[in-house]
Amino acid sequence: MPRTSEDIGVLLFAFTCGYITLPTSFFLDGEEGKTKVPAAVFLIDHPNGLALFDTGFSDRYVGMETGLGKIVDVPDGETIDQRLRDYGVDPADIKWIINSHLHLDHAGGNALLPNATVIVQEKEWDYRNVGEDNAYNADDFDTGQPVKRIVGEHDLFGDGSVVIFPTPGHTPGHQSAKVKTIGGEAILAADCCNMRRSLDEMHLPDHCFDMVQYRSSLELLAKERSKGATIFFGHDPEFWAGVPQAERLDLNGLR
Repeated sequence: MPRTSEDIGVLLFAFTCGYITLPTSFFLDGEEGKTKVPAAVFLIDHPNGLALFDTGFSDRYVGMETGLGKIVDVPDGETIDQRLRDYGVDPADIKWIINSHLHLDHAGGNALLPNATVIVQEKEWDYRNVGEDNAYNADDFDTGQPVKRIVGEHDLFGDGSVVIFPTPGHTPGHQSAKVKTIGGEAILAADCCNMRRSLDEMHLPDHCFDMVQYRSSLELLAKERSKGATIFFGHDPEFWAGVPQAERLDLNGLR
């Protein structure tokens, strides 16, 4: 995916890197049944370097049939390193990993990107080994990669095109990102907004680290959407069925 002389500004691409099936109430409190949802990853192509927002599941889940693998599905070839190679990007060329948080479906592919620096909120980094949340796995984040711990907003490239901002609630240090593209502003929400209904109805999950913070993060996204931003819902299977993968994203078709 070489950048051409005609490419200006920030280019945004999306991939799914595995799936997980969980009780629907995990995403929308009070809902019955189970839902299979994707693990979403975004490639941000900036003139000054390549960044990923989240990295999906680890390759250790490919073909797994026991334990947690009963609800995790990572088809062969769908880890982030293979997704990038299939699209013509060397995983070694990724400069930054923006982890929304360090759960296994968001940081699992970190180790597959050998030259990347991980950007994470300091509160998230401090919480990762507390032991109160079994969705954290040290194999995903204790990788030896450089870690840039931030507090609050962070302008990744210094030009306002990719701004990381805190959206706590799901975890203490959850963060999202605003990406300014030619077609408008995209907000990569991750787990602070699982479904479109989460935002439309202010419908919270059945559990999270802090319900008050979670609702505040949703209210922040609602304000951004009212100003024209396109929200990429973290785990909405219906929304993701309409998101083109491995193509430059056109926000007009996703609002």
